[in-house]
Amino acid sequence: MSLEGLISEEEDWLANLSNASALLWMLMEDINWAGFYLYKNNELVLGPFQGKPACTHIQLGKGVCGTAAKNMATELVKNVHEFPGHIACDTQSNSEIVIPIAASGRLVGVLDIDSPKLGRFDEEDKANLEQFVYLIEKYVRFPEHFC
Repeated sequence: MSLEGLISEEEDWLANLSNASALLWMLMEDINWAGFYLYKNNELVLGPFQGKPACTHIQLGKGVCGTAAKNMATELVKNVHEFPGHIACDTQSNSEIVIPIAASGRLVGVLDIDSPKLGRFDEEDKANLEQFVYLIEKYVRFPEHFC
């Protein structure tokens, strides 16, 4: 099953992000959260995800998600306990990767994946997940209030 196959024909952005998070949850090992935060009203707001309940609002520049969003750059954190200002939505999370999502060159949200395993994510994961986000940027039509 591929992301492109799931989302290329579907026009509903919410359905696409929901299926994308479910696909990650199904295919990735040693993760305890996979989903999206969407940029809305100058902050990140919880979007579709798989895992335990999560923080609902994150300020830009705060935690791993807010830092990735503010800098528009992937954050690969091998030990979240060493990341300044880490937001512990789930105390079981030990490593995290966050990739910004853009539409028309503007931030629309982030893909966030957490793991209970220290050092779970590496450069190969980063490259693969950035490609995953590229497909989301290519196929998902976000509502205007996200762009």
